[in-house]
Amino acid sequence: MKKLGLLPKLILGLIAGIIVGKIGFIPLLRVMLTFNGLFGNFLQFVIPLIILGFVAPGIGDLGKKAGKLLAVTTVLAYGSTIVSGSLAFFTNSILLKKILPTGAALVEGSHPEAGLLSGYLTVEMPPIMGVMTALLMAFIIGIGIAVVEGTTLKNFMNEIQTIVEKIITNIIIPFLPLYVAGIFANMTYAGEIVKIMSVFAKVFGIIIILHFVILLVQYTIAGTLAGANPILLIRKMLPAYFTAIGTQSSAATIPVTLNQTKENGVNEGIADFTIPLCATIHLSGSTITLVSCSMAVMMLHGMPITFSGMFGFILMLGVTMVAAPGVPGGAVMAALGLLESMLGFGPELTSLMIALYLTQDSFGTACNVTGDGAISIMVNKIAGFKLVKREKKETQKTKPTV
Repeated sequence: MKKLGLLPKLILGLIAGIIVGKIGFIPLLRVMLTFNGLFGNFLQFVIPLIILGFVAPGIGDLGKKAGKLLAVTTVLAYGSTIVSGSLAFFTNSILLKKILPTGAALVEGSHPEAGLLSGYLTVEMPPIMGVMTALLMAFIIGIGIAVVEGTTLKNFMNEIQTIVEKIITNIIIPFLPLYVAGIFANMTYAGEIVKIMSVFAKVFGIIIILHFVILLVQYTIAGTLAGANPILLIRKMLPAYFTAIGTQSSAATIPVTLNQTKENGVNEGIADFTIPLCATIHLSGSTITLVSCSMAVMMLHGMPITFSGMFGFILMLGVTMVAAPGVPGGAVMAALGLLESMLGFGPELTSLMIALYLTQDSFGTACNVTGDGAISIMVNKIAGFKLVKREKKETQKTKPTV
C-alpha cells in the first residue's frame, strides 16, 4: 500500500466503503464512523491553523518581492484564476440543472445527519479561533511580514507553515482513504450512493472539459500575443501536464514545467522567475474543480446558489489557496474555511467535498501547471522578448529586473 499514490488509495477506500455499506454490518460501520467523527473534529480544529500556515507566509513572501514583472505576473495569474472560476460557475449553472434536479439528495442539506448512522463516541475538538478570525489574522500578519523588515515573525510563520504541512502530509493525507471509506460506507447504507456517484461522474466530465477549454483560451491569448500556434505550444507542455497528474503537486512539477516552458521559446530569465511564482499563485484548474464540486454539492442538497455568493467565494479562493499547491490536496484544505464561512457547509458536506475533490485533484493540478506556461509566454511578450528556439537563445540569457 505504501507504494501506491494517493489517488489509487482513495479509489480503494471509496470501493471498500461502498462494499461495507452494501453489506450493512452495523457494528463495523459504527467503528468506521467513530474514526470519522474523531478525524472530522480534528480536521475542523486544524482548519484555522491551515489558513494561518498557508495564507500568511504566502502573502508575506509575495509582498517582499518588488518590480513590474511581479505585478504583471500576479495580475495575469489571479485574473486567470478568477476567469476560470467564473467560467465554471456559468457553465455549471446551465449544465447541472439538466443533470441534477435541485434537492435531489435523499439527505437534506440542513440536516445531513438524517438517515445516516453515527459513531460510538464523539470527542469535541473546538478550534482555537473562528474561520474569519483566522483569515483576518492571516491577511494582517502576511501584510505585516511584507512591510516590516524584521525576520522574527517571518521565521515564526514559516515554521507554523512547516508544522501545518507536516500535519497534512503525515496525518491528514495518510488517513484520508479511511475517512473516504467511512463517508461512502455511510452514504451507501443510507441509500444515497447510486444517485451521488452517477451525478458526480457527470460533474467530473464537465470539470475535465472545462480544464481543456480554459487551457485553450489561455494558450490562444498567449499564442496571439507571441505570434505562435496555440496547439503547438500546448503540445510542448504535455510532459508537465502528465507529470502533474502523477505528483499531484504544482511545486513538485516545477522542474518539468520550467523545462517545457523554455522549450516553447520563453526567455530563460522570464521562465526562471514566472514558473516558480505561478506554481504558487496560479490556480485555474483547482478553482474550476472546487467551484464545480461545491455547486454540485449545494444543488444536490437544495442549497441556494447565487452568482454574488459564488463570485465572492472565487475571489477569496485566489488568495487563500496561495502556497497550498506545494502539498497534494492542499487547495481543498485551504478552502475548507471558505466552504464553511461563505457557502454554509457543515462537517458532512465539507467531508463530501474533500472526498470528491481529492479524487480529481491531480487533473486540477495538471491544468494549473500547464496554464503556468501560458502565463509565462504572456509575461515574456510584455517584457519585450520574442519566443526563440532554445538552441538559439544564448543572447537572451539576461535575467529580467524583478
